[in-house]
Amino acid sequence: MANTNTNTNFDRDTLRELADEGNEAAAERLADLADAAGDLGELSELLDEGCMHAGFLLTRRATGNGDLRELQRISDAGYDEAGIELARLLKAPVDGLGDDGFDRLL
Repeated sequence: MANTNTNTNFDRDTLRELADEGNEAAAERLADLADAAGDLGELSELLDEGCMHAGFLLTRRATGNGDLRELQRISDAGYDEAGIELARLLKAPVDGLGDDGFDRLL
């Protein structure tokens, strides 16, 4: 009978080696670990290396913070959803202004 109790606590060095060899699952695992640790530098590095999961995690953070510059950077790095979120935030009505951007109190 197969052992179903596998160790899922891989060391970062092994994951990094696998990711460097093109293993997408290892890169995604690294991104999850970096996200959990709040390591935005590692997430950005993973995105720059083509890990779209890192782009998703960074976009989620930037959207939650309303960080337009970061969304633009993530989009420029190749994660298209960041550009969509950026456009959505830029089109959102401004407090005190109507949907068309004009102050209704004039």
